[in-house]
Amino acid sequence: MTYVITSPCVDVKDLACVEECPVDCIYEGNRMLYIQPDECVDCGACEPVCPVEAIYYEDDVPADQAEYYDINVKFFDTIGSPGGAARMGKIDGDHPTVAALPPQGE
Repeated sequence: MTYVITSPCVDVKDLACVEECPVDCIYEGNRMLYIQPDECVDCGACEPVCPVEAIYYEDDVPADQAEYYDINVKFFDTIGSPGGAARMGKIDGDHPTVAALPPQGE
């Protein structure tokens, strides 16, 4: 099981969740953050600090955001499990669904 970042994060990327994550499993793409499911230890520290309420435990993701489970997982198809977001730095890219979204919050 893992936590999932959903659409309210797109074009916001507050980064409070990154600071709270004890295992450094929240990676930054161009437009949103992604949780590496194999690195997440299900501690839940990220969820309450998200100011836009974009983070959910995978069983609690709202139905209209369900595709974000796959979006988070598939974001890591090419990079795998790097073992720490800080070491990786910002990743130049996003999942194709996120990349194709119109600008949010404008």
